[in-house]
Amino acid sequence: MKRALGPALKVLALRMPALAIPVLAIPALLFAGTMRAADAPVVVTSIKPIHSLVSAIMQGVGEPELIVDGAASPHTYNLKPSNARALQEAKVIFWVGPGLEAFLEKPLRALGRDASIAELDNAPGLVKLPFREGGAFEPHDDGDEHDSASGQHDEADAAHDADPGHDSDHGAFDTHLWLDPMNAKAMAAMITTTLVAADPANALTYQGNAKALDDRLDKLDTEIKGIVAPVKGKPFIVFHDAYQYFEHRYGIRVAGSITVSPETIPGAERVSEIHRKVGELGATCVFAEPQFQPRLVNVVIEGTRAKSGVLDPEAATLKAGPDLYFNLMRGIANSMKDCLSSA
Repeated sequence: MKRALGPALKVLALRMPALAIPVLAIPALLFAGTMRAADAPVVVTSIKPIHSLVSAIMQGVGEPELIVDGAASPHTYNLKPSNARALQEAKVIFWVGPGLEAFLEKPLRALGRDASIAELDNAPGLVKLPFREGGAFEPHDDGDEHDSASGQHDEADAAHDADPGHDSDHGAFDTHLWLDPMNAKAMAAMITTTLVAADPANALTYQGNAKALDDRLDKLDTEIKGIVAPVKGKPFIVFHDAYQYFEHRYGIRVAGSITVSPETIPGAERVSEIHRKVGELGATCVFAEPQFQPRLVNVVIEGTRAKSGVLDPEAATLKAGPDLYFNLMRGIANSMKDCLSSA
C-alpha cells in the first residue's frame, strides 16, 4: 500500500498545484511572522500606568519592558542591573519626567544615549496643576512665602491652573498626570507619534491601536463620572497628595493629605495636625496606599468617626498590561465610592 500511495500522491500534486503551493508556503509564512516579532523595537517604560498605555498601542507588534514593577514606587525606587541593561538596549524609552522618576534622570543620560526618549510630561495638550499648599496640605519648602489659609482655588484660579500652558509660580507641577483620562489621551498621542517615528513599518498598527485606546478612554471617563457622582460632596484625607487630577476632573473633594511626598514620612506634629483636621473638616474617610505605612492612617482616624480605605494611584497591586490603566482608574473610583458611601 505504501508503494502504491507514492505515485498516486505525485499525480495528485501535479493535478492540484493550487493546493500544493499553500502547503509549501506555510513554513515561510510562519517564519515571516517570527521575523516580525523579532523586529519589534525594544521599548522601555518607567511605571505601570505608562507601561499600560504603551502596551495598548503596541499590541500586535511587541510588548514594552517595565522598570518599576510589582509593588515598587517611583518615589523610592533603586535601579537594578537588569533595568540598566534594558535602558542600554532600548530603541525607545518612555517616562513621565524627572519630577516623578528622579532615579532615572542620570541613568537615562548615561545609558539611554542611543534611544529615542519621550518625556511624557511634555505631551501637547496636557492639563498641568501646580503643587497644592495650605489648609490641610503641607507647604512646600521652596523659600517663598505663600498664603496658607486655604488649600482650595476659586473657579478663576482653578481655570488658570488647568491651562495646559500654565506653569506654577514655583516652576513645578503635580506629576501624577495620568489620573485624568484626558491627560492619558494626550500622553497616548505622544506615545503613538514617538513609536511611529522609531518604527514606521508598524505605523498603521500603532495608529489603529491608538484610535481604539482613545475610544476606550472616553468611555472610561463617562463611566467614572457615574461611579463617583453620589459621593462628590464628601471630603476625605489621602496619604499623599497624588489625586489632584482625579479631583479636578470629577469634582471630588480631597480635604488634605498626611504628607505631600511619600519619600518623607511625616513627623508626630504633622500626624497630630491631620488628626485634628479630620474632625474640623468633617472628613469621612482617610485613605492609605499599598506601598506605605498604613499605621499612620490608623493613628489619624483614632478617636474619630472617619473610616479608612485604600487607594492605589501607581497600580502597585495590579498586574501590568494594556488593561491596567482602566483597572487602576476604576479601582480608585470604586474605593472612593465604597468608603464614602458607608461613612
